[in-house]
This record gives sequence, C-alpha cells and structure tokens, in this order.
Amino acid sequence: MAEPERLYEEDILLWSEQQAELLRRRAANALDWDNLAEEIGDVGLSQLHAVESLLVQALIHMLKAEAWPQSREVPHWSAEAIRFRGDAARRFVPSMRQRLDLAKLYRQARRAIPTAIDGIPPALPLPATCPATLAELLSEADEPSAD
Repeated sequence: MAEPERLYEEDILLWSEQQAELLRRRAANALDWDNLAEEIGDVGLSQLHAVESLLVQALIHMLKAEAWPQSREVPHWSAEAIRFRGDAARRFVPSMRQRLDLAKLYRQARRAIPTAIDGIPPALPLPATCPATLAELLSEADEPSAD
C-alpha cells in the first residue's frame, strides 16, 4: 500500500490536511487521486444525509407535539422541531431538492414515534402523509401550515 493510501486508512484527518495542502500547491503528481475523488464525492452525500437526518428529527418532534397536545413536553418538542428545521435550512442547498424524498423521511419519523408516552397513547392519530411540504419545513416560520 502506498504511503498516502496507508495514511488514508490510518489517519484520515492528517491525510485530508496533506491532500488539501498538495491541492493548494497544485502538486498533482503527489495527490492520492483515487481516495481524493471518493472523499470529494462523499462530501455532498454527507451534507445530504445530514439534512435528511435533521428533517426526520424535526418531523418526530412535530408529530409528538401533535399527537400528545396535552403533554408538558409540547413546548420542548416544538422548540426542538424549530431548531432541527433551522439547522436543516442552513445546510440545505438547492440541488438537494430533487434528492430529498419527503415521503420516505416522513415514514422514518412515523416509525420512530412511540405507541405511548408516559403510558398515554396518542390523543390524535398521526397523519398518513406528511403534513408539511419541504418548503414549509425549511422556512423560517415557527410551524408549517397545512396544505
């Protein structure tokens, strides 16, 4: 295994710093091209997965607040939903729009909802489909409006 490849396997932080420096110096012959190409491809996917995860977390908290409206946790859940939505909006870039499957993310969120909280089943049934659009989830509004 060549030195850059071994470093890539053993210390990706140091490898990335060295590769960045080689790129800045335009030292094309010294670059670890295969791993560099893989990592560059992974950067976008990592951001996409982060936005997906944040949206699922926002949906989970929104659903809990909707299904258990009398819970003392509603203010916390609502605040968390807003925070997750804001974090998702800050990381979102337009090219993600076509790659985000909101129906799939909503199904993931629904599966994460417990059957009861503090022994109490949901007061309201969970909506079968996502109650918000992607634009609403990424908006600055406190709560998405129903379509």
